[in-house]
Amino acid sequence: MFGLNVPDSTEPHSQVWTAIAWDGKKSLLAPDLHFNRLFKHSKILGIEINNDLPRIIHDRLEKQIESENLNGLNCEIPFLIKIIVEKSGKESIKIRRNKNWKDDPLQAISMNLPDFELPILGTKHGNWQPYDEARKQAISHDSDIALLFRNDILIDGDYCLPLILDNDGIAYHPSNIDGALDSVTLELLRNDVEELGIPIRSAKINLKMLSRASELIVIGSGMGVCSVGSIDGTPIGKPKGKLYQVAREVWLNKLNNDWLNWDFLREL
Repeated sequence: MFGLNVPDSTEPHSQVWTAIAWDGKKSLLAPDLHFNRLFKHSKILGIEINNDLPRIIHDRLEKQIESENLNGLNCEIPFLIKIIVEKSGKESIKIRRNKNWKDDPLQAISMNLPDFELPILGTKHGNWQPYDEARKQAISHDSDIALLFRNDILIDGDYCLPLILDNDGIAYHPSNIDGALDSVTLELLRNDVEELGIPIRSAKINLKMLSRASELIVIGSGMGVCSVGSIDGTPIGKPKGKLYQVAREVWLNKLNNDWLNWDFLREL
């Protein structure tokens, strides 16, 4: 397992943020869920947010997008819009092109969870550098993502949430009360995945559970649903099995039907 040697240079309480999928035109994916989480995390971090933030962001998007030279790379989620609120109350947005995620199963490395404590863990806080560093470490080791552990318990992913399909037929994910991010993508997909026959529960995912898992996937606003083939070179279950197929089907259905015009922000 790899360690993180990252200076704690930024105060976690300095800002709160979220990153929303954007189609490059005027539609966002699950903006209501993102703003709900943003307000929730702001309370945990002690950051006051203007109640009119959705409307403020809408007006800023209308002005800023006109000046952007946009060309998306990812056909499913072309762009991510990062909404940031600083401790001072200043709001800002940053737009970035989303990377293309390969269809083949991803390779993961295991890393120690960044040294934050609850309730900071599980929020989109101001010191995201350790998570950025975890992804860089994964890439430098010819892998795609980093999965984050504490005391041999899987807690989170670098920019994603892991889910395993256990041999009891239930999909398990790390719990927010243990430090995992409360994933918007999980909230978006959960009901439909369960209706298609796979119950989803939170759990303390230890190494024994990982070793017996039928498969492992990761989900996120930018990556959607991806299969994971191995951790530190050790194969995990059968990639692209039932959990991946069902979650991927639900995800594609959301992409076809659930984009909301950003004028919706005026109603939040």
